[in-house]
Amino acid sequence: MTIKIGLTNGHFNTQYAPLVALSALYQANHVLKPLRKVQIAMKERDFSPIDKLTQVLLSILAGCETLSEVNPKLKPEQHLVETWNWPRMADQSTLSRTLDALTQKQIGQLRQRTTEIWRSHNQTHQHDWRGYLWLDFDLSGLPCSKRAEESQKGYFSDKKTSLDVNWLV
Repeated sequence: MTIKIGLTNGHFNTQYAPLVALSALYQANHVLKPLRKVQIAMKERDFSPIDKLTQVLLSILAGCETLSEVNPKLKPEQHLVETWNWPRMADQSTLSRTLDALTQKQIGQLRQRTTEIWRSHNQTHQHDWRGYLWLDFDLSGLPCSKRAEESQKGYFSDKKTSLDVNWLV
């Protein structure tokens, strides 16, 4: 499959264009191929169990906090579905039943395969371990305006902030 990204005269609308591009990259590099080694014996009607697990992964990458968000968020995204050569996105209940059907052995296999994927794509093995690996965790809070999107009144220990900086109306 050849994916071309560019400007067109047609009207296409997807809020998940980065996820479509990532999906194309995953497919071109066979990133999720180790998942095929997970043996899940269940009825295969419209989607294989691995396709359903892939759709669960896509829901996570799309920002779905629960599987109940799959139907309203991802089912209408036909361009995302076409990238994976699926007829449509599986229903949220189908994805949920797939996860419920996993045994401890299958969860262990899934953990092993996802670790295999992670290890083959991480860059820590290229690090010169004779030196330090610097990790910067800056957990300090920053004040924001009351007009900032999604802003909430917060607490900064040992810091005095003016009420107009850190206050929601």
